[in-house]
Amino acid sequence: MVKGLDNVFSGYSEIDGDFYDDLEETLIMGDIGVNATSRILDKLRSQVEEKNIRSTRECRDLLIQNIREQMHTDEHAYDFENQKSVLFIIGVNGVGKTTSVGKLASIYKNKGKKVLVAAADTYRAAATEQLEEWTNRAGVPLVKGVEGADPASVIFDAVNSAKSKDIDILIVDTAGRLHNKKNLMEELRKMNKILDNHLPEYKRENLIVLDGTTGQNAMSQAREFGEVTDLTGIILTKMDGTSKGGIAVAIVSELNIPVKYIGVGESLDDLERFEPQEFVDALFDIDHEERVKLDQEIVARKLSSGEMDSSQLTEEEAIDILTRH
Repeated sequence: MVKGLDNVFSGYSEIDGDFYDDLEETLIMGDIGVNATSRILDKLRSQVEEKNIRSTRECRDLLIQNIREQMHTDEHAYDFENQKSVLFIIGVNGVGKTTSVGKLASIYKNKGKKVLVAAADTYRAAATEQLEEWTNRAGVPLVKGVEGADPASVIFDAVNSAKSKDIDILIVDTAGRLHNKKNLMEELRKMNKILDNHLPEYKRENLIVLDGTTGQNAMSQAREFGEVTDLTGIILTKMDGTSKGGIAVAIVSELNIPVKYIGVGESLDDLERFEPQEFVDALFDIDHEERVKLDQEIVARKLSSGEMDSSQLTEEEAIDILTRH
């Protein structure tokens, strides 16, 4: 991705049709996808024409600014970590769902939270055993049922345990099936009803786990699960060198679902909060000095266009801008 973008922006002395064609191909090949790429380039063309930009370098800066603003994570995205919450972990088999549950459990336990995991994927052979291994490594308790049991019965037991033990965060590993949406919807409905009735004070998060190496197939999974449940965030796994990376941009652009965590390895602590600015900086191989310059340009553009006025800057933002400068 980085090499392809560098070749495009360094290989043209002017902005023309061939330049846009090569840029489009590079973005699509980087897993950003056709629809997201079209929207990104439509906005870029409009800005280039409006600002009468001739330099490919200026065009590159605009593209970076646009993607960075699009990937912005809401300031309340992680509020659930600091209050009693239920996390539904959703996704097809093989994407890293079970390992992500174990890593999340470890993260919250290390933050001093009382964590409980529910093994509600009762259909896949050895699913509970795998989850038990991860929860043992994380040092958190697990509520499980027999293989083939109704997932709602596991949730009911987990709810009672959460109440009796004053659990802070309940993490639910759900079944990874999509071949029968009717059954999946019924399972989710039953689990939701139990949680709504018995843990109404807990905040809900529905996090879908997607494999970053599968490109547009991950997008299709997000769409399909989004039809049967309200997705609040994404855990993007296998982002340790084999994925092209652009799928994160595509998902945020097309589905308006924030990426909240990324998996960068196989060990217990290899799950990190998604940092949009660092991600975009990596896509374009931006160093600290260039990042500071871009930050200043974004603020200046918003102030001059009326999107922001100086009174909207918090004290922390003002200090951050001055410190970076």
